[in-house]
Amino acid sequence: MPDRVADLPDPLRHRIAGRDLIVFDGECVLCSGFFRFIVRHDRAERFSFAIAQAPLGQELYAALGLPTDDFETNLIIADGIIYRKGPAFAAAMGALGWPWRALGVLRYVPRVISEPVYNRIARNRYRIFGQYDTCLMPTPELRGRFLDRGELQAA
Repeated sequence: MPDRVADLPDPLRHRIAGRDLIVFDGECVLCSGFFRFIVRHDRAERFSFAIAQAPLGQELYAALGLPTDDFETNLIIADGIIYRKGPAFAAAMGALGWPWRALGVLRYVPRVISEPVYNRIARNRYRIFGQYDTCLMPTPELRGRFLDRGELQAA
């Protein structure tokens, strides 16, 4: 599995090169809440977004060897590095301003601890937090931050 954008196949690599990207499950209440949190606190508008169910999200999950029908793995691309699961959350938080940047220290939690916690929440996220019947559709103001904005109707 590639860990860097540079290792992704073309043309996918060129579509996302030079961007910091958050790919999230658009049907998951928790994941969509995380997206809204990032939008609210990403004052520099560093991150672009893609919905996992849309074509770009599907292409990325497939290129990374992840299931394209089950989105338990959160993806964050920052500074050309592809982060998954708990480290993805820590990378996103570390990219925000204070006080949220302090949560970036979570990247130092050993995977033997963070992976089971992340996996348990991810497996049960629909049951605990709920699930939307359809994918989240961005507001007109946010549409420009979605890399797959032309494909959102198909998701």
